[in-house]
Amino acid sequence: MSATVIALPQKPISAKSSNLPPVKQPNKASRVREYLTPTEVEKMINAARRAGGRMAARDALLILEASRHGFRAAELVALRWDQFDFAAGTLHVERVKEGSPSTHYLQGPEIRALKAWRRQQGESAYVFTAMAGKPMTTRTVHHVVAEAGKAAGIPFPTHPHSLRHACGYRLANEGRATRDIQGYLGHKNMRHTISYTELAATRFKGF
Repeated sequence: MSATVIALPQKPISAKSSNLPPVKQPNKASRVREYLTPTEVEKMINAARRAGGRMAARDALLILEASRHGFRAAELVALRWDQFDFAAGTLHVERVKEGSPSTHYLQGPEIRALKAWRRQQGESAYVFTAMAGKPMTTRTVHHVVAEAGKAAGIPFPTHPHSLRHACGYRLANEGRATRDIQGYLGHKNMRHTISYTELAATRFKGF
């Protein structure tokens, strides 16, 4: 008479025990969209200011600059004061990832915020610095944006690239030409720019 073999349920193998990397959740699992609206950006800027402390002005300015000029985190930490021409009201934008450089105009409130932070900051070649005076790290930029999003009540996690997307989304909704948006954001390939015009609500205005 043969013995009956009973199969026992196996314990799930964790990523840690099997030395496998953790399963990365797709973005759609944590947020309904990648971009932020102008209203949400403004709420984040105000939330950063309300947080108080020595770096409140810096954090609010960082969110403003990222959403205004479509900066990536790496571009924010590399941003230098000599890229600004306050007399002419312009900013020379340098891009990473072999992106195309460009010149952007500055707005009045933006200029005032930049000058106020520079007075508070002290001597530095870089715009966004830590308390010790050294340039911020991209990790800190991510933390600042995430915390401002939580404080502003944004219903999904925020990250620096969502501010870059906010810039493209705003320009598309303003009816800017796709080629101009491409140049403003420094895209080498227009297919990255088209995603903003596809999302623009103004495409269907009057439907």
